[in-house]
Amino acid sequence: MGELFEFGKQILARQPFSVLLGTELKAFEPGKAELSLIVKEELKQQHGFVHGGVVSYLADNALTYAGGSVLGDSVTSEYKINYLRPAIGERLIARARVLSSGKRQAVCQCEIVATDNGEERIVAVAQGTITRVAS
Repeated sequence: MGELFEFGKQILARQPFSVLLGTELKAFEPGKAELSLIVKEELKQQHGFVHGGVVSYLADNALTYAGGSVLGDSVTSEYKINYLRPAIGERLIARARVLSSGKRQAVCQCEIVATDNGEERIVAVAQGTITRVAS
């Protein structure tokens, strides 16, 4: 993996909440990012599927990684998420990509899938605006 990927891993390691959840960076290249986490009982809600806040966190972080890959140091300005079905499985994967970018902001899209026995099932989609931090 390249220099950008290694930098991305360092950033993730400096995010206490991401470390708490056990989030892993699987891919990070210009315009794209993929984050993943293993589903643990502590991440589920009362019906047995992953809490929407966890799914939302994963989307938010993946969107910002994708945007940051073209903008540099960035934060989420806004995002919207649609939950399509309960997040049930062994692992969640968020795959984000840049749809459009300029000097200060990028619009990104993310799909979140749950994996179970090697099968992927989409559980949510998100779109957000990522803004470069002024330096």
